[in-house]
Amino acid sequence: MNEHGPPPLQPVVSGAFGNGRAIRHGFFTRAGGVSEGLYAGLNTGLGSADDQSLVRENRRRIAGWFGVGETALSGCHQVHSADVVTIKAPIPLDGRPKADALVTATPGIPIGVLTADCAPVLFADQDLPIVGAAHAGWKGALTGILDNTVDAMVALGADRSRIVALVGPSISQTNYEVGPEFAERFIAASPNNAVWFRPSGKPGHHLFDLTGYCVARLEATSVQARPTGECTYADETRFFSHRRTTHRGEPDYGRQMSAIMIV
Repeated sequence: MNEHGPPPLQPVVSGAFGNGRAIRHGFFTRAGGVSEGLYAGLNTGLGSADDQSLVRENRRRIAGWFGVGETALSGCHQVHSADVVTIKAPIPLDGRPKADALVTATPGIPIGVLTADCAPVLFADQDLPIVGAAHAGWKGALTGILDNTVDAMVALGADRSRIVALVGPSISQTNYEVGPEFAERFIAASPNNAVWFRPSGKPGHHLFDLTGYCVARLEATSVQARPTGECTYADETRFFSHRRTTHRGEPDYGRQMSAIMIV
């Protein structure tokens, strides 16, 4: 914090959800936070070993960006599942369900997911006030978290043809090397999945296109899907990355939040 007040948050935003008067969203970066060291910036990871008072302050800043109090900011206890929860009221921190996506038709509740290489996906019906937020790691994406989020929105009255899904900052194919058993799992699910892998140069290993796979899964549900295009691994200044931390042998890492709210 400086003499002119806290540094500004600098989320990645898109015009895909309109001008922000009806739906507000942000894929938040490290900018504007108070955490230090390995977690420097806007770490929102409640499961990290960061000072929890700093994590809470970072979360308060995000809630303030949405124009609501901290208790309105709602999320899941993420477990790499395909489970989606529909909410009508804010979720308290100590009551977070084990799931990987939230949907709501209630204004004033920012719903968010935490990531550090996995794909955050934000959804909105362009006409009706119905929104969703999903955490799509490879496991959740493969087992249907994105499909299930769309289904949950449709159950609230959304129309697939009106839903726009933004796939936010995540690890790029260039930086996502996987072993043979990983590729085999995807190709066993569908031979068409081979298109998301290319040789890495290491025998038996491939580079996986998580963002491309998520976009394809979303388009298969008849929604409009768009990637924002940022790589969390490559851009250390703006994003936390689990894989970058692992490669460096660091003990822990921060998490960035992506959230959306009906105004």
